[in-house]
Formats: sequence, C-alpha cells, structure tokens
Amino acid sequence: MVGRELGGRALSGLWRGAIAAHVAANLAAMALFFMALFLLPTSSPAQVHSLVAPQSVTAPAAGPATGSPGATIVAPTPPAPPAPPAAPPLAQAAPAVPAGQVLLAVAARYGQNAAPISAGLIWRVYAAKPDAPGNFRLIKEDRGAAPTFMLPPGNYVVHASLGLASAAKTIQLRADTVREVFDIPAGGIRLEGRVGDVRIPLGQITFEIFTGSQFNASERRPIAQNVQTGDVVLLPEGTYYIVSNYGDGNSVVRSDVHIDPGKLTDIVVTHRAAIITLKLVNNPSGEALANTQWTVSTPGGDVIKESIGAFPRLVLAEGDYHIIARNEGRTYQRDFKVITGVDREVEVLTR
Repeated sequence: MVGRELGGRALSGLWRGAIAAHVAANLAAMALFFMALFLLPTSSPAQVHSLVAPQSVTAPAAGPATGSPGATIVAPTPPAPPAPPAAPPLAQAAPAVPAGQVLLAVAARYGQNAAPISAGLIWRVYAAKPDAPGNFRLIKEDRGAAPTFMLPPGNYVVHASLGLASAAKTIQLRADTVREVFDIPAGGIRLEGRVGDVRIPLGQITFEIFTGSQFNASERRPIAQNVQTGDVVLLPEGTYYIVSNYGDGNSVVRSDVHIDPGKLTDIVVTHRAAIITLKLVNNPSGEALANTQWTVSTPGGDVIKESIGAFPRLVLAEGDYHIIARNEGRTYQRDFKVITGVDREVEVLTR
C-alpha cells in the first residue's frame, strides 16, 4: 500500500455454544470448528520473500501499489548452507514423567513439507469437555516454538495461533508420548504510504485489512484496524484488500494483495494528495482570523470536511474544491485546486 488472542481461562459465549454443539457430535467435529473460527477465509502487485531465509532490508519502491523485499519476521540467524525443509523439532530432551502424566510434544510449520515456524506462536491446551458453567477450561499455555506439555491421560483440544492464522486438533493422550505437527499456512504483510517519493510520517496514515477482494460487493468488517506504518500483520494464506486512509479527509486508496505461506509482503500505497492549511484574512498574507467556521466541498456540493479555527490543516486528494468561511455572521467563499505533493496555505479574503 495485525490476531487477537483467545482470552482468559474460558471461551466467550459464542465459542461455548458453537463448540458445545460439536462436542455433542464428536471431538473431531469440534476441532474443525476451532479451525474454521480462526482460519479466516481467504491485488495489488507486490514482491515477496521468505520468512525463513533472512535478507537485508531494502526500501520499498514507490508506485500505486508496489512492493519490495523487506526483513524477515523471525529473528535473523547467521547464513547456513541450503538444505531441504526439515520437520519441525518436537521434544529436545524428554523430561522425567511423573506417574499419571503423559507428554505431548508439539510444533508448527508453514504447511505440508514447509519450513518450521520458529517464532510468534501461541499454544493453548483446552479440556475437551465443558465444566459445569459450560466453559471450556484453559489448561495450559505456552509461547515457545516447540513446547512439550505434561498432562494427565485424556482428550484435549490443542490450538496453535500465529497472528490471525491458526490451527487446532483434538488429541487423545494415553500412556505413550504423543508428537503432533500443526500446519499453519500463514504469511505476513507490512504497509507504508507515500506521496510521490516522500514517505507519509507515522501517525498520519492508517490501514484496514479486509478478507477477499475489494471487487466483492458483500459487506464485511475489517479483520485488522488502525494498522500503522511498519506494523507486521500475520494472516492466513489468501486474498485481502487494504484500505489506506491518509489524514481524515478524502484521501483513501484501496488495493488487493495475495498472502503466500511463509512469505512477508511489503506494500507501498501511493496517495495523490496534499496538506492544505486554510486562513481567513483581511489582506493577502495577513493575520488569520480566529473562530472561523470552515466547510470544504467538491464543486458539486459534496461536503468533504468541516472545522473551526484560525489555521485548520487537512489532507485532501488531488482535485478541485470550494471553501466557505464564516466569521462574525459573514460568509466568504473561494475555489482552489489541490496538486499532489504541493502542501500550501489557501487564503480566503474578507473582501
């Protein structure tokens, strides 16, 4: 041009109702429910690179919706000779197991035959049956890449999340150590905005991320809001569209992007806009009059922005505009043009 954690020691009412219905059928169905809830359904041209092999950061190239390689999501490690993807590590050293306990060793990867996920995971183990109030109790939680849980024999639901992507399994523990690998086909996206070759400062631009394409007319809620420049959002593999808002006026850009598993995609969103400061003055370059009410509209009369003050500052998309300034019961007007990248003051004379 980021996933929210499952909270507390109990799931919400929505989770409880849906999961309870599946448990009544069988444990396998409940596992599918977990996966369906966390794996959201899944373009601007963009370059991507692997999350696994570290690379140096390269500044993204400017353009309407372009991308370039950036840094890896996981912490960089010294270069190593190329090797085929290895199975994720499970338990490194089997701890002593007390009587009445079973070991569960888990790990995750970006997909079948893909590289292991080495950072950013959240593991949660839930009881397979609800307690008396109907809550599915959180038993254990871990943020390691390949943790080992020590649990009593029984049935459990294990959930692994990586940002907004996740996977879940129903697992039965008996007497022997169980080793499970979870496939989480996820990738990352990192966003920034520019006007021409100038990067829009942090805090002046925000992004929203929606599932599917912008050309899909169905109404959807954003899955990530108020995303800032440089934030990395981890998402399930698929197509998304980005809505970029520069300022609080009418400079809005929409672009599609496809997320590939194990890849980080840098997106540069280019806005055609400028920062305009309004002044009501008695004489050219004179002192601005305080307590002025402003209305900025299109030539056709559609209101873009209203404000009060001596020096209102706003971001406007390139184009033609009409200003109305009201002060001490009098009204003054003028037309003006916004040119991309040309920040300036626009004066309205009281005569």
